Parts: sequence; C-alpha cells; structure tokens
Amino acid sequence: MTRPSLSSACSYSPDALPRHVAEAVWRGSEVSDAVSRTISSGFPELDAQLPGRGWPTHCVTEILMPLAALCEWRLLGRSVPGFTTGGGRVYLIAPPKQPHAGGLAQLGLSADEVVWIDASSPADRLWATEQIVKSDPSGAVLSWVAQARPEQIRRLQIHAQSCDAPVFLFRPVATLSEASPAPLRVTAALATGWYLEVRIPKRRGASVPDPVYLAAIPTNLAAVLPPRLQSIPAPAAALLREETSDARALGRIAAPPSAGQPVSH
Repeated sequence: MTRPSLSSACSYSPDALPRHVAEAVWRGSEVSDAVSRTISSGFPELDAQLPGRGWPTHCVTEILMPLAALCEWRLLGRSVPGFTTGGGRVYLIAPPKQPHAGGLAQLGLSADEVVWIDASSPADRLWATEQIVKSDPSGAVLSWVAQARPEQIRRLQIHAQSCDAPVFLFRPVATLSEASPAPLRVTAALATGWYLEVRIPKRRGASVPDPVYLAAIPTNLAAVLPPRLQSIPAPAAALLREETSDARALGRIAAPPSAGQPVSH
C-alpha cells in the first residue's frame, strides 16, 4: 500500500469533499456566514463587514466607546425597525441617562416597545441582563455593563446562544486591551462632520485593519437642517480609500482624522 506524500495529505480542495461538508467548512481568512439570524445595521458598508451581513442573534456583541451616551443611538438607530418587527421590544438595562421618550419615538420606538430597567450596582446590572437574555425575548437587549469581567461576559455569551435577539453590551473602549469571549467586538467614536468611525477589532473571520466611516446624521435632523449644514464632509481617510489613484497622482496623501478627537455636533 502506497502512503500518500505529505504535500498531497496537506493539500485541500473543497471539490474533494461532499457538498454538505464543503459548505460547512470555514477558513480563517474568510468572513464567516452567520449560523443564526442577523438584523441589518442600516448601513450597507457596515453590514458588508459583519458576519452574516448584520447584527447577529444568538451571541453577545460588545460595543466599545470612549464615553457612554455618546453615539449608541447614532449607531443602532437604523436597526430599530428590525428589532421591533413582529412585536419585539428593546430592553434598556442601566443606560447612563434616562431614556428620552420623544427622541426614541423619532427613531420609531413607541413607549410600549421600550422596557427600561434602572439597575444601579454592577451586580444588579449583570443579573438583570442575564435574566432577560435567559427569557429569550423578542427584540433586542442593550445593557451598559462597564465593569463586567471576562468570566461574567462568558456566562452571558452562553445564555445568549439560546436567545433569538441581538445582545449588545456597552463598555469603555479601554477594555479593548482585555480578553473577551464575545464573538463580535465593535468600537464606535465620533469623527468629522456627522460621521462615525467604526472599527471591528474582533469578528469571526479575517481582521478589519481599516476603520469604516458611517454617515450617521439622524433622519429626523436631516429633514430640518439647512442645506449648508447637510453637506457632510467625509473624513480624509475615507476619501483616500475612494480616490487612491488621484491622491497618488497628486503626490500627496491627506492625513487621517485624529482618532477619538471630540467634535461638536
């Protein structure tokens, strides 16, 4: 009997596998397809970078920001219709500020579709989040748990695997240096104009080295702003990616915007 050579044993071809097996194989250099339901972020450029092209259900997503109450709704506001489809509710656990009913209504959230849980201590916040996730709610779970430890997030991740709703944990961007069992980690910060600078330091698949810039002007605000204020300049880094050939022809490249620099809106 002839023993196969090492090179032939290590070579891989999807065509050599049964179809159902080949479709289930995921290679680390690829962005994986979500095995669960996803909800569109409302930003096509962000969906293109998220596994399954949207916010995943059945898992925990960490959203890391420089400051709480900075851009949560700018990032998630366009997903509200997907959250509330079929009678779903949005569960707010220990938000840093009292929810503003009028502002949420402008996003399409009525008072009956919002459940606000005011938990003061870190232990109460984690307990409330875990109980809601375990109940498998319809809608979305948004929890501000700045002091959660990796083992506590792991516990939430285990319960989230049986939850058909996206579970978002809002934490400081400084925790990016810590290990986390969350399958998806996203950072969000204000950029120039009405843009958000979003990075995806962790996802199932190849890393995303460059930031994604989202034109996140609120829809209701765009309806009343004068035209001169609706002209949203794209960050220099975004323009560079779109016009690389022109920038090189001119012999200079614009510097990217300062990361984390606060701007007025």
